[in-house]
Amino acid sequence: MTNTTQRWGTKRRERARTGRSSVGTGQKLSYLGRWLPGYLWQRLAGHRPPSRTHLIFALADHFEPAIVPEDGSARAPYTEQERRLEQWCHEYPIRFGAYRDAEERPFVHSYFYPAEQYDQPLIARLAEHCRAGWGEIEIHLHHGVEIPDSAENTRRQLIEFRDRLAREHGCLSYLGGSTQPRYAFVHGNFALANSNRGRGCGVDTEMQVLAETGCYADLTLPTAAFHLAQTSKINSIYECALPLTERAPHRKGRNLARGRAPKSFPLIVQGPLMLNLHPGSGSRRWVRIDNAALTGPNPASLHRLSLWKRAAISVEGRPDWLFIKLHCHGMDFRHEEATLGSAMQKFMRELTGGAKERNEVLHFVSAREMVNIILAACDGKEGNPGEYRDYQLKRGRPVLSDSQDPERSAEVLRG
Repeated sequence: MTNTTQRWGTKRRERARTGRSSVGTGQKLSYLGRWLPGYLWQRLAGHRPPSRTHLIFALADHFEPAIVPEDGSARAPYTEQERRLEQWCHEYPIRFGAYRDAEERPFVHSYFYPAEQYDQPLIARLAEHCRAGWGEIEIHLHHGVEIPDSAENTRRQLIEFRDRLAREHGCLSYLGGSTQPRYAFVHGNFALANSNRGRGCGVDTEMQVLAETGCYADLTLPTAAFHLAQTSKINSIYECALPLTERAPHRKGRNLARGRAPKSFPLIVQGPLMLNLHPGSGSRRWVRIDNAALTGPNPASLHRLSLWKRAAISVEGRPDWLFIKLHCHGMDFRHEEATLGSAMQKFMRELTGGAKERNEVLHFVSAREMVNIILAACDGKEGNPGEYRDYQLKRGRPVLSDSQDPERSAEVLRG
């Protein structure tokens, strides 16, 4: 293979992974034209949350110890993967253990581990970290990069990884008396259900495959900036309105609402997508897209928090419970400052220290706990959302008692 061919192959893989290897004006306009009209309508509608709000934070960490940022198909040496993971598991509790929410819970990560990179010792170490109270492991998948994937192969990968996580590592969750493990999902290439024009997936029926293999929620969106898989529907929690067997059925959806249990799973749980008109002195741009990603150049801050709150992502009829789903790449050394370093520590210090003054009640949750609170909101539950972290989806295999009376959302999930 020539050097030119190798470089082309690397660029193609990176383009499929990020959707924006070399972004031209046309792609930028297509991306903005897809969601900007809806964004402007949301801003004009002016639905601001109440003065006192419960902020429910979940961080979807695309957690890849093997990541080589310059080449999406390469893998770091195994000793480097071990070093990265051990450093994380050792340093994270030390650096963030002091920052607690209203229930004295620490800020946790949901570790979306790539199915195609399964490694028993690495997962075992991460599972140990999670059992100590620092997060939960969920499912992440990169596929269809070199050639389009198939529904059969996607199903096989998801089931094999799901069952390994559940049986060998005690991860994932269960509903009622079901023995099928349930999981949350992020698409590693953002091309959920083949939504990136056939790149980085290839499976039109992926949403149906996810539903049949136990996925209760997808947390992929929003995409990376200028990614062609971005949907026009933004800043929402919803169920797909189109048949799950169609390509990208999540491009249209019905918002979840209080008093109406969702009927279609996986739910789509989006993070904030906003325009930042005051990106700060370190930026050369007068406007910046805030897609809820924690990165080295753009770490969390109180200013960004104000944007995330204005996105007002909630279950309709429960505007005082705001869901703030962020995402990051915790193992990417380029973003260490924003995930493990002083920038994130400063944000956590200011977030927790000033919450009372800002009239906020903080809840730090995993992806599973966030979805449980969403389901509780749909079922009309009141009071402290932190009480519903284990509302339906529970870690471990629960034993049903004769006196249990499942709520409507549980009945739908079970079906």
